[in-house]
Amino acid sequence: MALGTAIRHLRRGDWQKAHTIVQNDNSEMGFWAHGIVHLLEGDVGNARYWFRRAGRPFPRERDAAAEIEALAAAVKQQSAAA
Repeated sequence: MALGTAIRHLRRGDWQKAHTIVQNDNSEMGFWAHGIVHLLEGDVGNARYWFRRAGRPFPRERDAAAEIEALAAAVKQQSAAA
């Protein structure tokens, strides 16, 4: 699963590799991951845009690690339901 690979890159802090994957994912979770990419990059304006597209509130603490883990849990839950 491409999003799973992107999450592994995000966990390692390699936002560039994750970005290559998520920029082609037009799902809400892909948009969320895209927001996290820009959060890690330090591009807060762009991160806010992608969080809005994902229908997610922008994290007040800007804690990328917490967002990555929440995304991973959501992807796992979605996979289990499928």
